[in-house]
Order: sequence, then C-alpha cells, then structure tokens
Amino acid sequence: MNPAPNLILIGPMGAGKTCIGRRLAERFTLDFVDADQAIVDAAGASIPTIFEHSGEAGFRQHERQVLQHLLAGQGQLVSTGGGAVLDPDNRAAIARRGFVVYLRVSVAAQLERLARDRTRPLLQRPDRAQVLEQMASVRDPLYQGLADLTLDTDLYTPGEATAQLVLRLATHWQRLEPTA
Repeated sequence: MNPAPNLILIGPMGAGKTCIGRRLAERFTLDFVDADQAIVDAAGASIPTIFEHSGEAGFRQHERQVLQHLLAGQGQLVSTGGGAVLDPDNRAAIARRGFVVYLRVSVAAQLERLARDRTRPLLQRPDRAQVLEQMASVRDPLYQGLADLTLDTDLYTPGEATAQLVLRLATHWQRLEPTA
C-alpha cells in the first residue's frame, strides 16, 4: 500500500484523465479537480487565449502556480494537463502529494479520440501525428518515472478503465487521512 492524500492522474491528451477521473472521484468520494479548468478559472481566460497572449511558457507558469495550490489540498482526484510533468517542480509536488496513476494511450488512439478537437493549442497543426509522437518521446519517460500505477486505456471504454482502476487501487493505494 502506498498512502497518499490525493489521487493524481497523469498522461497525454486523449488518455481519458477527465472522463475516467470524474468516475474515480465519485467512486472514492474524492473532490474532482481538472487542473486545466482550474487554470482557466484562475487566469480568467481560456487555454487557447493564454497560449495566444503568453505562449506556452506563460501557460506553463499558470499551470505551475495552480498545481502548487491544488496539491496543497487533500481528498482530491486531480486530473493534470498532459504537459504538467515537463516542469521539475510540478513532478516533485505530484510525487510528494499524491498516488500517481499514469493513463497511457497510443498515438493512434489519441488521433482517433481527438479527431474533432479544435481546442488544444499544441494540436492546431496539420502534422498532428508527428506532434503527438514528439510529445510522447519526451513525456512518456517522465510519466513512467512518476507513476505508482499505469493503465493502458487504448482497449477500454471509460467505464471499463474505471473498473480496472478501482480494482487495482484497492490493493495499491490507501487514502491518507488528515491528522488532527
């Protein structure tokens, strides 16, 4: 058992972090927090707008601040953005404050799941497959290095992936309750 105050989902875009995360949070009676939505709320602007005005570096700064704040809490399931692991401070905070589940997905499945998505700034290019491959080559080792548990989501529906994780988490994660 690996006790931790929060459950944290990491992985690339299209892995199912938000959809599966909502279901897991409900199952374990955790507060669901989508880090990307928290960034939008804190900045008062959409992610594409943040990218447009501040670039990726500006977005990553917002992300770092929001994650530091979120991860100070407990009793949450935090769904991180795909690039959150790029920052060493984020990785340290994620490892320190949560049991980390890596939702792995192939580039082929990402392309299928994100085919109609026009909201992700890093995918607003004609060479989506190449962009996703490049991201995976950099990020996959970081995801693997942080993960307490990994689930490949390619072959599962969100409901099936949730069921698999509930079973695995029951034997690997213990919710760390606050001390009075």
